[in-house]
Amino acid sequence: MDFTQHLDLPFLMPAQAQKHVTLNESLLALDTLVHLAVEDRDLAAPPGSPVEGARYIVAATATGAWVGREDDIATFEDGAWAFRRPVEGWRAWISDEDCLVVFDGADWIDAAPEEVA
Repeated sequence: MDFTQHLDLPFLMPAQAQKHVTLNESLLALDTLVHLAVEDRDLAAPPGSPVEGARYIVAATATGAWVGREDDIATFEDGAWAFRRPVEGWRAWISDEDCLVVFDGADWIDAAPEEVA
């Protein structure tokens, strides 16, 4: 196994050269995913001037650098977009909506239970 089972983080291999590259990749992934909060979940295209470290949930019908990445977590790292595919149970705070969502394996849904009338 070359990657962790749940977060898909790369393992350091015994004879691997430049181990710091693999370790740094894992640290960036953890920085993205632990206590996940994203700026927005309604953008289908990357913002024009993203801030380093900004995270987004890619909306449906994605375009540009985000094409084919619907529902992924997009993070602007080192001047480029990095993506993480969510798995069932991941939670994210949506900053522009002040709400919590959870990935159900197919979609990001509101985590708050519906009010009973």
